[in-house]
Amino acid sequence: MVIALVISLGLLLVFTVIGVYVERKLSAFIQDRVGPDQVGPYGLFQTIADLIKLLQKEDITPKSSDSLLFKSAPFIVFTAIFSGFAVIPLSAGLQGAFLNTGIFFFLAIVSLDVIGILVAGWGANNKFALYGAMRSVAQIISYEIPLGLSILSVVLISQTLDLQEISIQQGIFVTKTKNYLLGIKALGIETTEVGGFLTWNVLRSPFLWVSFVLFFIASLAEANRAPFDLPESESELVGGYHTEYSGFRWALFMLSEYGAMLLVSILAIVLFWGSWNTPLPNIGNLKLAVYTSGTVGELSGYLWGGFWLISKSLILIFLQMLIRWTYPRLRVDQLMNLCWKYLIPLAIALLFVNAGWKILMI
Repeated sequence: MVIALVISLGLLLVFTVIGVYVERKLSAFIQDRVGPDQVGPYGLFQTIADLIKLLQKEDITPKSSDSLLFKSAPFIVFTAIFSGFAVIPLSAGLQGAFLNTGIFFFLAIVSLDVIGILVAGWGANNKFALYGAMRSVAQIISYEIPLGLSILSVVLISQTLDLQEISIQQGIFVTKTKNYLLGIKALGIETTEVGGFLTWNVLRSPFLWVSFVLFFIASLAEANRAPFDLPESESELVGGYHTEYSGFRWALFMLSEYGAMLLVSILAIVLFWGSWNTPLPNIGNLKLAVYTSGTVGELSGYLWGGFWLISKSLILIFLQMLIRWTYPRLRVDQLMNLCWKYLIPLAIALLFVNAGWKILMI
Protein backbone atom coordinates (compact mmCIF):
# COMPACT_ATOMS: atom_id res chain seq x y z
CA MET A 1 0.00 0.00 0.00
CA VAL A 2 2.77 2.44 0.98
CA ILE A 3 4.73 1.71 -2.19
CA ALA A 4 1.68 2.38 -4.37
CA LEU A 5 0.98 5.70 -2.62
CA VAL A 6 4.62 6.81 -2.93
CA ILE A 7 4.53 5.95 -6.64
CA SER A 8 1.25 7.87 -6.99
CA LEU A 9 2.71 10.96 -5.27
CA GLY A 10 5.83 10.86 -7.43
CA LEU A 11 3.73 10.37 -10.54
CA LEU A 12 1.54 13.34 -9.58
CA LEU A 13 4.50 15.67 -9.00
CA VAL A 14 6.29 14.69 -12.20
CA PHE A 15 3.08 14.91 -14.22
CA THR A 16 2.32 18.40 -12.87
CA VAL A 17 5.75 19.76 -13.84
CA ILE A 18 5.59 18.24 -17.33
CA GLY A 19 1.85 18.87 -17.78
CA VAL A 20 2.13 22.61 -17.11
CA TYR A 21 4.88 22.91 -19.71
CA VAL A 22 3.00 20.85 -22.30
CA GLU A 23 -0.20 22.83 -21.77
CA ARG A 24 1.66 26.12 -22.17
CA LYS A 25 3.21 24.94 -25.42
CA LEU A 26 -0.09 23.53 -26.68
CA SER A 27 -1.99 26.73 -25.91
CA ALA A 28 0.77 28.74 -27.62
CA PHE A 29 0.50 26.54 -30.72
CA ILE A 30 -3.29 26.94 -30.85
CA GLN A 31 -3.02 30.72 -30.40
CA ASP A 32 -0.09 31.02 -32.83
CA ARG A 33 2.42 32.00 -30.14
CA VAL A 34 5.87 30.71 -29.17
CA GLY A 35 5.21 29.86 -25.55
CA PRO A 36 8.01 29.36 -22.97
CA ASP A 37 11.38 29.61 -24.71
CA GLN A 38 13.75 31.52 -22.41
CA VAL A 39 14.52 29.28 -19.41
CA GLY A 40 16.46 26.30 -20.74
CA PRO A 41 16.29 24.85 -24.25
CA TYR A 42 12.80 25.38 -25.67
CA GLY A 43 11.77 26.71 -22.26
CA LEU A 44 11.94 23.24 -20.69
CA PHE A 45 12.94 24.59 -17.27
CA GLN A 46 10.30 27.33 -17.12
CA THR A 47 7.94 25.28 -14.94
CA ILE A 48 10.74 24.39 -12.53
CA ALA A 49 11.71 28.08 -12.29
CA ASP A 50 8.10 29.01 -11.55
CA LEU A 51 7.93 26.32 -8.87
CA ILE A 52 11.07 27.65 -7.17
CA LYS A 53 9.59 31.15 -7.32
CA LEU A 54 6.33 30.00 -5.71
CA LEU A 55 8.18 28.28 -2.86
CA GLN A 56 10.14 31.49 -2.16
CA LYS A 57 7.17 33.88 -2.26
CA GLU A 58 5.75 35.30 0.93
CA ASP A 59 2.74 33.48 2.38
CA ILE A 60 0.24 36.33 2.64
CA THR A 61 -2.87 36.02 4.80
CA PRO A 62 -5.45 38.83 4.40
CA LYS A 63 -6.00 40.74 7.63
CA SER A 64 -9.79 40.39 7.60
CA SER A 65 -9.81 36.71 6.65
CA ASP A 66 -10.54 33.73 8.88
CA SER A 67 -6.96 32.58 9.36
CA LEU A 68 -7.72 28.95 10.25
CA LEU A 69 -10.11 28.36 7.35
CA PHE A 70 -7.96 30.30 4.90
CA LYS A 71 -4.77 28.37 5.68
CA SER A 72 -6.33 24.91 5.86
CA ALA A 73 -8.36 25.05 2.61
CA PRO A 74 -5.53 24.13 0.16
CA PHE A 75 -4.61 21.09 2.27
CA ILE A 76 -8.24 19.92 2.39
CA VAL A 77 -8.51 20.08 -1.40
CA PHE A 78 -5.19 18.33 -2.01
CA THR A 79 -5.88 15.62 0.57
CA ALA A 80 -9.26 14.83 -0.99
CA ILE A 81 -7.78 14.58 -4.49
CA PHE A 82 -4.72 12.56 -3.49
CA SER A 83 -6.79 10.14 -1.39
CA GLY A 84 -8.52 9.06 -4.60
CA PHE A 85 -5.27 7.45 -5.77
CA ALA A 86 -5.48 5.01 -2.84
CA VAL A 87 -7.92 2.73 -4.69
CA ILE A 88 -6.64 3.23 -8.24
CA PRO A 89 -4.98 0.05 -9.63
CA LEU A 90 -1.65 1.14 -11.08
CA SER A 91 -0.88 -2.32 -12.43
CA ALA A 92 -1.71 -5.97 -11.86
CA GLY A 93 -1.38 -6.52 -8.12
CA LEU A 94 -0.16 -2.95 -7.46
CA GLN A 95 -2.75 -0.86 -5.68
CA GLY A 96 -2.86 1.33 -2.58
CA ALA A 97 -5.86 -0.28 -0.90
CA PHE A 98 -7.58 -3.43 -2.12
CA LEU A 99 -11.20 -2.54 -1.38
CA ASN A 100 -14.24 -4.43 -2.61
CA THR A 101 -16.04 -1.09 -2.61
CA GLY A 102 -13.29 0.91 -4.27
CA ILE A 103 -15.60 2.91 -6.54
CA PHE A 104 -17.81 3.89 -3.58
CA PHE A 105 -14.75 5.05 -1.61
CA PHE A 106 -13.46 6.98 -4.60
CA LEU A 107 -16.68 8.92 -5.15
CA ALA A 108 -17.05 9.61 -1.43
CA ILE A 109 -13.53 10.87 -0.75
CA VAL A 110 -12.88 12.88 -3.92
CA SER A 111 -16.16 14.78 -3.59
CA LEU A 112 -14.83 16.28 -0.35
CA ASP A 113 -12.64 18.67 -2.34
CA VAL A 114 -15.69 20.90 -2.74
CA ILE A 115 -15.57 21.51 1.02
CA GLY A 116 -12.01 22.82 0.72
CA ILE A 117 -12.99 25.09 -2.16
CA LEU A 118 -15.96 26.46 -0.20
CA VAL A 119 -13.77 26.99 2.86
CA ALA A 120 -11.21 28.84 0.71
CA GLY A 121 -13.82 31.22 -0.71
CA TRP A 122 -15.53 31.83 2.62
CA GLY A 123 -12.36 32.13 4.70
CA ALA A 124 -10.74 34.66 2.35
CA ASN A 125 -13.48 37.22 3.10
CA ASN A 126 -13.37 38.34 -0.54
CA LYS A 127 -16.52 38.66 -2.64
CA PHE A 128 -14.83 37.39 -5.81
CA ALA A 129 -13.48 34.35 -3.96
CA LEU A 130 -16.90 33.69 -2.42
CA TYR A 131 -18.64 33.90 -5.81
CA GLY A 132 -16.13 31.43 -7.21
CA ALA A 133 -16.61 29.07 -4.28
CA MET A 134 -20.41 29.13 -4.60
CA ARG A 135 -20.13 28.46 -8.33
CA SER A 136 -17.89 25.52 -7.57
CA VAL A 137 -20.31 24.04 -5.05
CA ALA A 138 -23.21 24.28 -7.52
CA GLN A 139 -21.15 22.90 -10.39
CA ILE A 140 -19.42 19.99 -8.67
CA ILE A 141 -22.50 18.79 -6.78
CA SER A 142 -24.59 18.94 -9.98
CA TYR A 143 -22.11 17.14 -12.23
CA GLU A 144 -21.43 14.43 -9.65
CA ILE A 145 -24.85 13.01 -10.54
CA PRO A 146 -24.19 12.19 -14.24
CA LEU A 147 -20.64 11.18 -13.29
CA GLY A 148 -21.90 8.68 -10.73
CA LEU A 149 -24.63 7.37 -13.04
CA SER A 150 -22.15 6.77 -15.86
CA ILE A 151 -19.90 4.87 -13.43
CA LEU A 152 -22.91 2.87 -12.27
CA SER A 153 -23.45 1.71 -15.85
CA VAL A 154 -19.99 0.12 -15.76
CA VAL A 155 -20.79 -1.45 -12.39
CA LEU A 156 -23.90 -3.06 -13.90
CA ILE A 157 -21.88 -4.61 -16.70
CA SER A 158 -18.97 -5.71 -14.47
CA GLN A 159 -21.06 -6.70 -11.43
CA THR A 160 -18.45 -5.38 -8.98
CA LEU A 161 -17.34 -2.20 -7.20
CA ASP A 162 -13.70 -3.34 -7.08
CA LEU A 163 -11.59 -1.37 -9.58
CA GLN A 164 -8.95 -4.11 -9.73
CA GLU A 165 -11.61 -6.70 -10.54
CA ILE A 166 -12.97 -4.43 -13.30
CA SER A 167 -9.43 -4.23 -14.69
CA ILE A 168 -8.97 -8.00 -14.64
CA GLN A 169 -12.28 -8.56 -16.42
CA GLN A 170 -11.05 -6.42 -19.31
CA GLY A 171 -7.95 -8.53 -19.79
CA ILE A 172 -9.23 -11.91 -20.92
CA PHE A 173 -12.39 -13.08 -22.61
CA VAL A 174 -12.88 -16.83 -23.08
CA THR A 175 -14.69 -18.03 -26.19
CA LYS A 176 -15.99 -21.57 -26.53
CA THR A 177 -16.34 -23.50 -29.79
CA LYS A 178 -17.52 -27.08 -30.37
CA ASN A 179 -15.56 -29.65 -32.36
CA TYR A 180 -17.54 -31.95 -34.61
CA LEU A 181 -16.54 -35.14 -36.44
CA LEU A 182 -18.17 -35.26 -39.88
CA GLY A 183 -20.65 -32.71 -38.60
CA ILE A 184 -22.40 -35.36 -36.50
CA LYS A 185 -20.69 -36.20 -33.22
CA ALA A 186 -19.40 -33.61 -30.74
CA LEU A 187 -15.88 -34.41 -29.57
CA GLY A 188 -15.58 -31.65 -26.99
CA ILE A 189 -15.27 -27.92 -26.45
CA GLU A 190 -12.22 -25.83 -27.28
CA THR A 191 -11.58 -22.59 -25.38
CA THR A 192 -9.72 -19.62 -26.78
CA GLU A 193 -8.50 -16.67 -24.69
CA VAL A 194 -8.92 -13.37 -26.49
CA GLY A 195 -7.56 -10.29 -24.71
CA GLY A 196 -6.54 -6.83 -25.83
CA PHE A 197 -8.87 -4.06 -26.90
CA LEU A 198 -11.50 -6.65 -27.90
CA THR A 199 -12.37 -7.16 -24.22
CA TRP A 200 -12.45 -3.54 -23.06
CA ASN A 201 -15.71 -2.32 -21.54
CA VAL A 202 -16.44 0.05 -24.42
CA LEU A 203 -16.72 -3.05 -26.60
CA ARG A 204 -18.37 -5.34 -24.04
CA SER A 205 -21.47 -3.16 -24.21
CA PRO A 206 -22.10 -0.88 -27.21
CA PHE A 207 -23.90 1.62 -24.96
CA LEU A 208 -20.88 2.19 -22.71
CA TRP A 209 -19.47 4.39 -25.48
CA VAL A 210 -22.13 6.98 -24.66
CA SER A 211 -21.58 6.44 -20.93
CA PHE A 212 -17.90 7.23 -21.45
CA VAL A 213 -18.73 10.49 -23.24
CA LEU A 214 -20.99 11.46 -20.32
CA PHE A 215 -18.25 10.53 -17.86
CA PHE A 216 -15.67 12.58 -19.73
CA ILE A 217 -17.89 15.69 -19.87
CA ALA A 218 -18.76 15.41 -16.19
CA SER A 219 -15.10 14.82 -15.27
CA LEU A 220 -14.16 18.12 -16.92
CA ALA A 221 -16.63 19.86 -14.61
CA GLU A 222 -15.38 17.92 -11.58
CA ALA A 223 -11.80 18.98 -12.30
CA ASN A 224 -12.82 22.63 -12.97
CA ARG A 225 -11.44 22.42 -16.50
CA ALA A 226 -12.65 24.66 -19.31
CA PRO A 227 -15.28 25.05 -20.60
CA PHE A 228 -16.42 24.32 -17.02
CA ASP A 229 -13.92 26.56 -15.18
CA LEU A 230 -16.53 28.91 -13.73
CA PRO A 231 -15.15 28.58 -10.16
CA GLU A 232 -11.99 30.39 -11.33
CA SER A 233 -13.08 32.34 -14.44
CA GLU A 234 -10.16 34.78 -14.43
CA SER A 235 -11.90 37.23 -16.76
CA GLU A 236 -14.81 37.66 -14.33
CA LEU A 237 -13.66 36.82 -10.80
CA VAL A 238 -9.90 37.63 -10.96
CA GLY A 239 -9.03 34.09 -9.85
CA GLY A 240 -12.16 32.83 -8.17
CA TYR A 241 -11.86 30.95 -4.91
CA HIS A 242 -8.03 31.25 -4.81
CA THR A 243 -7.86 34.98 -5.57
CA GLU A 244 -6.22 35.82 -2.21
CA TYR A 245 -3.74 32.94 -2.20
CA SER A 246 -0.04 33.18 -3.01
CA GLY A 247 3.12 31.14 -2.81
CA PHE A 248 2.98 27.57 -1.62
CA ARG A 249 -0.75 27.53 -0.83
CA TRP A 250 -1.62 28.72 -4.34
CA ALA A 251 0.75 26.06 -5.71
CA LEU A 252 -1.22 23.42 -3.77
CA PHE A 253 -4.40 24.47 -5.56
CA MET A 254 -2.67 24.14 -8.92
CA LEU A 255 -1.21 20.78 -7.91
CA SER A 256 -4.71 19.65 -6.94
CA GLU A 257 -6.13 20.77 -10.29
CA TYR A 258 -3.59 18.81 -12.29
CA GLY A 259 -3.96 15.93 -9.85
CA ALA A 260 -7.70 15.90 -10.55
CA MET A 261 -6.96 15.84 -14.29
CA LEU A 262 -4.70 12.82 -13.87
CA LEU A 263 -7.07 11.08 -11.45
CA VAL A 264 -10.23 11.29 -13.58
CA SER A 265 -8.27 10.31 -16.70
CA ILE A 266 -6.87 7.20 -15.03
CA LEU A 267 -10.32 6.33 -13.68
CA ALA A 268 -11.80 6.65 -17.17
CA ILE A 269 -9.15 4.27 -18.51
CA VAL A 270 -9.79 1.78 -15.69
CA LEU A 271 -13.56 1.84 -16.19
CA PHE A 272 -13.85 1.98 -19.97
CA TRP A 273 -10.55 1.48 -21.80
CA GLY A 274 -8.97 -1.67 -20.44
CA SER A 275 -7.12 -0.26 -17.41
CA TRP A 276 -3.52 -1.57 -17.26
CA ASN A 277 -4.18 -4.31 -19.83
CA THR A 278 -2.39 -4.31 -23.16
CA PRO A 279 -4.38 -3.35 -26.27
CA LEU A 280 -2.75 -6.21 -28.20
CA PRO A 281 -5.19 -9.13 -28.57
CA ASN A 282 -4.18 -12.75 -27.98
CA ILE A 283 -4.59 -13.71 -31.64
CA GLY A 284 -2.06 -15.52 -33.81
CA ASN A 285 1.40 -13.97 -33.75
CA LEU A 286 0.27 -11.37 -31.20
CA LYS A 287 0.00 -14.03 -28.49
CA LEU A 288 3.64 -13.56 -27.47
CA ALA A 289 3.17 -9.79 -27.26
CA VAL A 290 0.25 -10.23 -24.86
CA TYR A 291 2.20 -12.34 -22.42
CA THR A 292 5.28 -10.10 -22.42
CA SER A 293 3.39 -7.98 -19.89
CA GLY A 294 4.44 -10.56 -17.29
CA THR A 295 2.50 -11.84 -14.33
CA VAL A 296 1.54 -10.52 -10.92
CA GLY A 297 4.60 -10.23 -8.70
CA GLU A 298 7.07 -9.83 -11.55
CA LEU A 299 8.73 -6.48 -12.17
CA SER A 300 8.01 -6.67 -15.90
CA GLY A 301 4.31 -7.13 -15.14
CA TYR A 302 4.21 -3.99 -13.00
CA LEU A 303 6.18 -1.94 -15.50
CA TRP A 304 4.18 -2.98 -18.57
CA GLY A 305 0.89 -2.54 -16.73
CA GLY A 306 1.88 0.93 -15.55
CA PHE A 307 3.08 1.81 -19.04
CA TRP A 308 -0.24 0.95 -20.69
CA LEU A 309 -2.28 2.65 -17.96
CA ILE A 310 -0.34 5.92 -18.07
CA SER A 311 -0.03 5.95 -21.87
CA LYS A 312 -3.78 5.67 -22.35
CA SER A 313 -4.41 8.24 -19.59
CA LEU A 314 -2.10 10.79 -21.25
CA ILE A 315 -4.24 10.65 -24.39
CA LEU A 316 -7.28 11.77 -22.38
CA ILE A 317 -5.24 14.47 -20.63
CA PHE A 318 -4.11 15.80 -23.99
CA LEU A 319 -7.76 15.91 -25.05
CA GLN A 320 -8.64 17.86 -21.89
CA MET A 321 -5.96 20.42 -22.69
CA LEU A 322 -7.09 20.66 -26.30
CA ILE A 323 -10.69 21.33 -25.24
CA ARG A 324 -9.62 24.02 -22.78
CA TRP A 325 -7.92 26.08 -25.46
CA THR A 326 -10.54 25.46 -28.13
CA TYR A 327 -13.99 26.08 -26.63
CA PRO A 328 -15.24 29.19 -24.79
CA ARG A 329 -16.38 29.10 -21.18
CA LEU A 330 -20.05 28.31 -20.55
CA ARG A 331 -22.34 30.72 -18.72
CA VAL A 332 -23.77 29.61 -15.39
CA ASP A 333 -27.25 29.04 -16.84
CA GLN A 334 -25.83 27.07 -19.79
CA LEU A 335 -23.77 24.92 -17.43
CA MET A 336 -26.78 24.04 -15.27
CA ASN A 337 -29.09 23.47 -18.25
CA LEU A 338 -26.59 21.06 -19.80
CA CYS A 339 -26.37 19.06 -16.58
CA TRP A 340 -29.97 18.90 -15.37
CA LYS A 341 -31.87 18.95 -18.66
CA TYR A 342 -29.63 16.78 -20.83
CA LEU A 343 -26.83 14.85 -19.09
CA ILE A 344 -28.77 13.52 -16.10
CA PRO A 345 -31.81 12.27 -18.10
CA LEU A 346 -29.47 10.67 -20.65
CA ALA A 347 -27.40 9.05 -17.88
CA ILE A 348 -30.53 7.59 -16.27
CA ALA A 349 -31.73 6.25 -19.63
CA LEU A 350 -28.32 4.67 -20.27
CA LEU A 351 -28.45 3.05 -16.85
CA PHE A 352 -31.64 1.17 -17.79
CA VAL A 353 -30.34 0.34 -21.28
CA ASN A 354 -27.09 -1.12 -19.92
CA ALA A 355 -29.05 -3.07 -17.31
CA GLY A 356 -31.19 -4.55 -20.09
CA TRP A 357 -28.09 -5.39 -22.13
CA LYS A 358 -26.55 -7.20 -19.15
CA ILE A 359 -29.72 -9.25 -18.67
CA LEU A 360 -29.72 -10.25 -22.33
CA MET A 361 -26.06 -11.30 -22.16
CA ILE A 362 -26.50 -13.57 -19.13
